[in-house]
Amino acid sequence: MCKNIAILGSTGSIGVQALDVIEKSPHLNVVGLSANSNIDLLEQQILKFKPIIAAVMDESCALELKRRLPNSETTILAGMDGFNQLAAMPQANMVLTAVVGMIGLEPTLAAIKSGKNIALANKETLVCAGELVMAEAKKMGVEILPVDGEHSAIFQCLNGNRHNGISRIILTASGGPFRGKTIEDLQNITPEQALLHPNWQMGKKITIDSATMMNKGLEVIEAKWLFDIPTEKIDVLVHPQSIIHSMVEFEDASVIAQLAAVDMRLPIQYAFNHPRRLANVTEKLDFVKLSKLTFKAPDRCVFKCLNLAYDALAAGGTIPAVLNSANEEAVNLFLNGKIAFLQIPVLIERAMAAYTNKNNYCLQDVIEADLFAREVVRNCL
Repeated sequence: MCKNIAILGSTGSIGVQALDVIEKSPHLNVVGLSANSNIDLLEQQILKFKPIIAAVMDESCALELKRRLPNSETTILAGMDGFNQLAAMPQANMVLTAVVGMIGLEPTLAAIKSGKNIALANKETLVCAGELVMAEAKKMGVEILPVDGEHSAIFQCLNGNRHNGISRIILTASGGPFRGKTIEDLQNITPEQALLHPNWQMGKKITIDSATMMNKGLEVIEAKWLFDIPTEKIDVLVHPQSIIHSMVEFEDASVIAQLAAVDMRLPIQYAFNHPRRLANVTEKLDFVKLSKLTFKAPDRCVFKCLNLAYDALAAGGTIPAVLNSANEEAVNLFLNGKIAFLQIPVLIERAMAAYTNKNNYCLQDVIEADLFAREVVRNCL
């Protein structure tokens, strides 16, 4: 049976790898593509995959794309309305949400409300509004299948074990480019240094999040909503080799781990084809050549963003949205040379402290929390 997939964020790292998976899978078909502003790559993707709809967040870029493709049968839409229409398009069976940041929340909700299954690569959707999103998914009978490597690993470890007592889930972290560093070592870090991830090729924002370990903090919050598990049962462990993508420890002290090569196409194809698996997506592990697998607790005194994420999850309500948006704004300032690397957690904590939390919230409350956090961070300059 053919599965029609719409992709939110087709020009990013996850989107590009998803198209590679789809191209090698005769039963998968692209019906929607979208980008923020990279219309050069989006144009190539439209010509190759011939989607029914393409959406561009930047409206001037959407007009330029229309000018370049005057005879295309693809309908080109613009702005958030365009993203929402693509997410809810009736021809799609599944929507891959692979955009970065808070921008992914509204179209993901639009997809869920239209009954689409979600392949979720946008952490911020559950970080900012996990309670709302999971409630809507349950109401609509929609599956949310994780694409993040760590959450895909947990999902796979729990297959057939949902009714067994879970002692804890263990999210593994590479530790980023600065694992083992001290506060003193990080005083004069440049964006170029922070973008040199040792294991993964990712977009700039998520790479900086890995360097601060905020990426793992966001994954802790996401895991709570995906797997309906208490915060105290979610641990983080630094595993530099990134071979074990995450683990589940059960009450009998047994641990089930998911291992694979460093390749995001594996969790992408698993989400697209669940419960089936595809052959020849990535190279196989050679256990003889694996020299060692090492583990270490994260240094929360150095990587304070991880603590802030746990604090936000404990507070609940709209505080996680403040955490997320303050982080987005602070990372952007760092990448543009406006603040130092170590100022990122300082500005996030300042925004969280200035905010009055709302525990019974709606989507508008999340949007207002987002705007509040960004304004606080900008005013700190």
